[in-house]
Amino acid sequence: MAFEYLTNVALHQARQEYMDWLKSKGFEHKTETVPVYTACGRITAKAVYAAISAPHYAASAMDGVAVNAVDTFGATETTPITLPADKFTVLDTGDPIPEGCDAVIMVEDIVKNEDSSITIHAAAAPWQHIRQIGEDICAGEMILGAYMPVSPSAIGAMIAGGVLEIEVIAAPKVGIIPTGDEIIPPCANPKPGDILEFNSSIFSGMVRGWGAEPVTYPIVPDKYDMIMAAVKKASEECDLVILNAGSSAGREDFSARVIRELGEVLYHGIAMKPGKPAILGCCGATPVLGVPGYPVSGIIVIEELLKPLVDMWFKAQHERKEFVSAVLTRPVVSGLKYQEFVRVRMGYVGKRLMASPLSRGSGVVSSFMKADGILEVPQGTEGYEAGTEVQVRLLCPEEKLKNSLVIIGSHDPLLDELGNMLHIEDNELYMSSSHVGSMGGIMALRRGEAHAAGCHLLDTETGIYNKAFIKKYFPKGNVKLVRCVGRQQGLMVAKGNPLNIEKFSDIARESLRFVNRQKGSGTRILTDYLCKTNSVDTDSIYGYEREELTHTSVAVQIASGSADVGMGIFSAAQLYDLDFIPICIEEYDLIIPDHAWDEPQTQAMLRVLKSEEFKQRLTAMGGYTLDAPGEIIEID
Repeated sequence: MAFEYLTNVALHQARQEYMDWLKSKGFEHKTETVPVYTACGRITAKAVYAAISAPHYAASAMDGVAVNAVDTFGATETTPITLPADKFTVLDTGDPIPEGCDAVIMVEDIVKNEDSSITIHAAAAPWQHIRQIGEDICAGEMILGAYMPVSPSAIGAMIAGGVLEIEVIAAPKVGIIPTGDEIIPPCANPKPGDILEFNSSIFSGMVRGWGAEPVTYPIVPDKYDMIMAAVKKASEECDLVILNAGSSAGREDFSARVIRELGEVLYHGIAMKPGKPAILGCCGATPVLGVPGYPVSGIIVIEELLKPLVDMWFKAQHERKEFVSAVLTRPVVSGLKYQEFVRVRMGYVGKRLMASPLSRGSGVVSSFMKADGILEVPQGTEGYEAGTEVQVRLLCPEEKLKNSLVIIGSHDPLLDELGNMLHIEDNELYMSSSHVGSMGGIMALRRGEAHAAGCHLLDTETGIYNKAFIKKYFPKGNVKLVRCVGRQQGLMVAKGNPLNIEKFSDIARESLRFVNRQKGSGTRILTDYLCKTNSVDTDSIYGYEREELTHTSVAVQIASGSADVGMGIFSAAQLYDLDFIPICIEEYDLIIPDHAWDEPQTQAMLRVLKSEEFKQRLTAMGGYTLDAPGEIIEID
């Protein structure tokens, strides 16, 4: 098949053609012989047959005496028989049956006499309580077929059958080659421009979990000859190779050229997002997979294109994906050209499973860590509207989703602490939180998509938080407003306040770079209100339309130097060692619908909210006031 630069072949087609192509090149598993007792979890390379019978002798199945059954015939309760010492042999369980004996009488069915004889009150049937030769396994019998996993019980059966070594499929060695001039080994204090190399650690964990053996090579700079040498070495030493980064079309993206020079490229470009620049190639019979540098892209490519090769190596059936029906809480827009993989957080609210899309950036590896499932948007589909029922591939047990507290609304680091303490109190309970702003949380509650919403909405007419919005959006009640915390809102600035920002109106100073929160968030409403009351023209603020979704993301922009000032809470400023100019204390509360109030996870959260441990943790974080958290606030 001719190579076409940056193809856009469908994923399912590319996967199947790649596997067929590699088979034709001679890609095949290797085998090794290992001691049986070390073989648990390994895959047999061929059928295993018993060398001896088990048991290999006639054995007593009970503690008792061995007799010739004929000598006991006629014994009953009314006509017992006494056997002299030369007519029986005392045995323990597992002892061989003496010659001339063909039955065992249990010790509890005999009466011992002073003259060493015994009396029995029932006749013994021939071969009773005797384990016959080959009762468990007969010599020559197949114990385990080819390409079967070795279980602990199979180990016992093989040893019983005299098999002490077996031939198994060797774990494939997967070479991982990280490349890039900007990539450095993990360290605590990287310099600006340094990118910590952690993809190989992710990939190593993945392939190790599939039974393969990862081999990570040193980081290779973006130099053609060095990459060529590394791929050549890895393809000779390993059974599969991952070449990480350099798979796109940039001036230093050498991967496709290197693979083509050393071997062949089947496809460069798959109709999948993230992961489009993937390269499917080989050096001889060794698959070489060019993987994009962004971690999420790499994870998807490894799962979709390398995992099937590992399964093929082990002669294992490709793992079937488990899908569940879920309702989208926000729209998902997708391009028609690709099959897209969207990470989602999920949890049951009532009988409906809700799915909230996470950040879709290819470099946002934390979204994979937080994801409960993957929404696969087919190629040719523009996406889905909010409220659409979709099929989501599970990344966690469904039972976890049934035990998850779903919170959608305003962000605050206290939610992470609350979720952590909830899980510590009861390790079967979890929190699934999505940050969409206070108004987004209210709308989610109105649609029945969450157990609770974090809210800090200021009524600019009265200066009172949250109550007016409860009355407006829940005119029939049906929700409870629960006191959570008072929190310090203010301006976050760099350590030492080098620009001498003193008051809110300073954000409009020329040359200052502001970073804002998203529209609909409580902090954005507060900021808009403060601009109005301080006669600050928002058009004069550089960066007023630059939006971030969380307090910590605002803080990190200031800490990194990409912004000079932003509104946020004290705990976020403290987390990043920023200076903080207090502006006001606001109320951050939880809105809980009546239908979720009695749910076990809701009540568990309320217990944590009222606990002394929670108060101590927030006091340590700083910037919070706690006045009866967990108390229901009356709506006038």
